Amino acid sequence: MTVSHTSVFAPMKAELPPNTDLNAILVDLDDNHVAAPQGRSQDGLAAIAAAARDQGIDLNIVVVQGNPGMEANLRDLATEVGKTEHGTVVVFSDDWVGTYSDTFTRARLEWAEDKSKYRGSDHTQDAAQTFVNRLEQPETVSWTLITLIAVLALAAVIGGLYAVKVRRAAGESAGSGRPRTPVS
Repeated sequence: MTVSHTSVFAPMKAELPPNTDLNAILVDLDDNHVAAPQGRSQDGLAAIAAAARDQGIDLNIVVVQGNPGMEANLRDLATEVGKTEHGTVVVFSDDWVGTYSDTFTRARLEWAEDKSKYRGSDHTQDAAQTFVNRLEQPETVSWTLITLIAVLALAAVIGGLYAVKVRRAAGESAGSGRPRTPVS
């Protein structure tokens, strides 16, 4: 009997949006940390990228025309750019956003993406500013604090149950030394 060790969880090859030239994007990012299609002004996006960098967010912005076949293609493109550029990469299409970061968690990136989607190609600058604004906001939930509270609560419950068990055991051992009175 032959056993196959092929995993159904093998990662898929990154698939970039159609007609995407990764090398051209990387060259375009060199001057102002923005890569956008020919004929599209990069000034507003460059100002947003520069302001984000001043706030400590190493940001690169990529704009692609239209919407690719799948939204995941934008994340794949952001990841490929991030392998070279590092920091945080955001890729905008007309309605979708894809991100990569070696600084922010995936949850934080997706939270910032949510308000940046479905804006249309004329509102890329607004979407980019919204994305940066959300990344700059302090996290409102401290998962470390929540985890610590949960662990302490669990320890208190376990300690309480142990104390009840010890009292019961002490009560049973004290009660076993008395003679029983017959029931009539």
